[in-house]
Amino acid sequence: MKFGYWILTLTLIVSCSTPTPPASTPDPEPVSLPVSSQPTPTPFQPQAGASSDPYASVNTPQAAATFTPHPTQNVIPENISAPIATSSPSGELLQYNPLTGLPVGDPAFLQFRPLAIKVSNSPDYVRPQSGLTLADVVYEYYIEWGDTRFVGIFYENTAKAERVGPVRSGRYFDEHLVRMYHSYLMFKGADPRELEYFHTLDIDSFFITVGFGNCPPYFMGPYNREGYNNVFFNAAKWEACTAKKGWDNSPQTIRGGFFSEDIPQSPSIVTRIYNYYSAVNYNFWAYDPETKNYFRYQESKDLITRRAEEYSQLYDDYTKEPVAFENVVVLFVPYIFTSQGQAQDEIYNPQLFDYGSAYVFRDGLAIPAQWNRTAVDQPIILTHPDGTPIYLRPGQTFYQMMGVTSRKFTEGTEWRFEFVTP
Repeated sequence: MKFGYWILTLTLIVSCSTPTPPASTPDPEPVSLPVSSQPTPTPFQPQAGASSDPYASVNTPQAAATFTPHPTQNVIPENISAPIATSSPSGELLQYNPLTGLPVGDPAFLQFRPLAIKVSNSPDYVRPQSGLTLADVVYEYYIEWGDTRFVGIFYENTAKAERVGPVRSGRYFDEHLVRMYHSYLMFKGADPRELEYFHTLDIDSFFITVGFGNCPPYFMGPYNREGYNNVFFNAAKWEACTAKKGWDNSPQTIRGGFFSEDIPQSPSIVTRIYNYYSAVNYNFWAYDPETKNYFRYQESKDLITRRAEEYSQLYDDYTKEPVAFENVVVLFVPYIFTSQGQAQDEIYNPQLFDYGSAYVFRDGLAIPAQWNRTAVDQPIILTHPDGTPIYLRPGQTFYQMMGVTSRKFTEGTEWRFEFVTP
């Protein structure tokens, strides 16, 4: 199915299947496949000085990590437009989920704000987590001391996500997602410096931390572990909670990205994407051509006392499905400190402002890309270096956030990214 136009309203989640991902082939082979002949609206015009080479190195010069809170250069949006819906061959009006590019079955969820829910990824015993397979979009970023954390953006399947978590603490970076997706943030406390910062924001009312009672609908999970890692969120009860409290849960206009089932052109076949954050936290994605999904494998043993990496497939303990996504995107983002004194505590403030380098992985291919945040209140747009849009495969997208100082290695059809702290 082609998407000639991108839509602002949308939905329908893709079910993840369970086949074992294939082993990677020994060497990449050039491919030349057709590009969609019906592009959706270009988000903005090519920027001055942009390279016309779509496979230019992602290691383009970027500002080194500093102690300034914001970058100095801004991307200016131009003529960003997209229709709300299109007509099917039968004349029926079709609506699409802006976060997945899939047609909406029941558009009721479009009447409410998305939810951004923090999900723990450490210590190891919190795995398998609950609810990740129901998120439209997931971000993973480095927090401190070798650990990463997930933020799931729940939109279409909010009513199905009765157990999401374990929910953990907020970070500076979460502000970006609340603004980009017009969402509420569900989190479990924060460092006093970060919590104080949240309270200074104009969107502070959309930060919902763990409390007592049934509204907000946090609850203790069904696991035999300490309470700190056993708090979950029932997204299905959130609508009723906002109505009871009189909180703003009104329909939102979210731009989303560009999607097409047409396979893009790329000379790079990549069947495994390794993401090494630290000796205690690393993963890889294995592409399965039958389902056109990337399946997640997480470290099963750390490298503190051993040299060989070991992995196990990651499952969702709530849905019992493997964690798999149609698109994996590696973003290169400055990890800075808001003040010099926060460096010793690793209080990072990743900056998802303006633009930066990226890699888009879909259909077993790697596409060098640029991420662009053209508006503070909209999700990022992924483009080729010349500014033309990159089309994601319709479905769920997982964003791996690496630092601008991180390293990339390639060996045949296996690519590896290693996070390096500033």
